[in-house]
Amino acid sequence: MAITGSGSLLISLSVFVISAVFLHKGAAETVTVDSQNLATDNVSVIEGETATISCRVKNNDDSVIQLLNPNRQTIYFRDVRPLKDSRFQLVNFSDNELRVSLSNVSLSDEGRYVCQLYTDPPQEAYADITVLVPPGSPVIESREDVVSEGNETELTCIAIGSKPAASIRWMKGEEELTGEMTVEEMYDRMFTVTSRVRFSVTKEDDGLPVDCIIDHPAVKDLLAERHLEVLYKPEVKIVVTYPEGLTREGDNLDLTCIAEGKPHPHQINWLRVDEDVPPHAVVTGSDLYIENLNKSYNGTYRCVASNTVGEAYDDYILYVYDSRAGGAPQKIDHAVIGGVVAVVMFAILCALIVLGRYFARHKGTYFTHEAKGADDAADADTAIINAEGGHNNTDEKKEYYI
Repeated sequence: MAITGSGSLLISLSVFVISAVFLHKGAAETVTVDSQNLATDNVSVIEGETATISCRVKNNDDSVIQLLNPNRQTIYFRDVRPLKDSRFQLVNFSDNELRVSLSNVSLSDEGRYVCQLYTDPPQEAYADITVLVPPGSPVIESREDVVSEGNETELTCIAIGSKPAASIRWMKGEEELTGEMTVEEMYDRMFTVTSRVRFSVTKEDDGLPVDCIIDHPAVKDLLAERHLEVLYKPEVKIVVTYPEGLTREGDNLDLTCIAEGKPHPHQINWLRVDEDVPPHAVVTGSDLYIENLNKSYNGTYRCVASNTVGEAYDDYILYVYDSRAGGAPQKIDHAVIGGVVAVVMFAILCALIVLGRYFARHKGTYFTHEAKGADDAADADTAIINAEGGHNNTDEKKEYYI
């Protein structure tokens, strides 16, 4: 009976299917043999992407290579795919390799795949496919939108639906913060991660970015950012608009108070510490103007600015000089005064030493003159008489001291 070409193909496929079934049943009963002759690799793949499984044979004696799924269903028998799943595609087939790709990977594809070589006994190697699921875009939530300086704020970052669980880091500008992280397991080995961070804020933190950074093997550079809004009390500075130099009698004085804060200061006041502001002083907003200065106006003038957070001030000390003053009074330098006193004391001490030595030498000479003329006397009586300091002229002797 003649068999057409299509009939031959049908018979061949039937024989192949029967053989595959027979071999599959036989493989289920075999014992796994560890062998370096058959090798494969574990695969990690992001959900929705493509995984590639490679079954490699070092020395093949024309044995059949096949690839099985985690349910031990045959995916590829040599270069033929019995499994009706078009996501599996043959990448390469030879005596030494069977390489298959799996596109659009989902969580259901995760598991242990079997590379099988029909030798005696059969050899198996295992490739574990791990499906990675990146978390959704993180979200930062805050306890309050605006915080005042010196107070504590709390931020929460949530990363939903990842596999494996993500980890979360915090950065405030260039500073890394430590948060408290909790992990909640969901369905299909998915996880939701929440991290909370608390810290006190200063006025320097206003406008500073705080980043919630997600670390996960399936994604890079995933973060959420929030800029801090911090309220702070005013910063106050008094600027002398006029005059540029000394404040002399008869001059005018013009001061400007510069105050910055968040919110902007709603009130600015001028006062004179411990005294009243001169009656003819003019206050216009942040400016203080005093004309025709005299020394009775000397004192400390203070600008006070306030907002909803608090108040702050700056002082200006007014000293009115004579109209003929050419410069600022010299400040007393106590170190210089001490040095001058030390030099004077040293000079006095040296003078006392010199005078002492002088008087000592002068007294010795005096006694020497008293004994003059006694050397040539014939006896003691004559020596006494001839001595310049003898008793005979005691009344005429005069002494001079310096």
